[in-house]
Amino acid sequence: MYPSEYIQFLAHFHGDRDYFECHELLEDFWKKTDPKNKESIWVGFILMSVSAYHHRRNNFNGAQRTLIKALQIFKKQGDSLTKLGVNKVELHHLLNERVTAIQKGKTYQSFSLPLSDLVLIEMAKKACELKGFIWKSESDLTDPFLIDRHKLRDRTTIIEDRKQLLKTRKGSE
Repeated sequence: MYPSEYIQFLAHFHGDRDYFECHELLEDFWKKTDPKNKESIWVGFILMSVSAYHHRRNNFNGAQRTLIKALQIFKKQGDSLTKLGVNKVELHHLLNERVTAIQKGKTYQSFSLPLSDLVLIEMAKKACELKGFIWKSESDLTDPFLIDRHKLRDRTTIIEDRKQLLKTRKGSE
């Protein structure tokens, strides 16, 4: 009914609030299912997660820019939001409020998506529980790995992938 990657995304989004992981999960899924479509619903969720990550780090410019892009996608993808068990009217209202808060320089506050499908909510809660997370817990603002994950993660595979891509490109020239 719902992609497992989406359920995992919801577990992280509402559980440990690891927005970097939310981005990673859905980016991989998007590349497999709807590559190159910058208007994909998955891109909207990715951008929303990136915005929350930036906002939590007090990068207000990045948070605002990515959230506005996400909102534009969500406006175009209203039917997809509904199919994914999200109340699109409440989501638009929530995200517009967040844009205003970001523009005013207000500090990050954890938030939850307005899910409308009770089955989806139970599936996401179960996935959250299996990961050892507490559903709708607040962000742990003292966890440096959560706040600065892009700086602290192991980049070995990313660097190796880039080297391989460069070799492939040079070989085809």
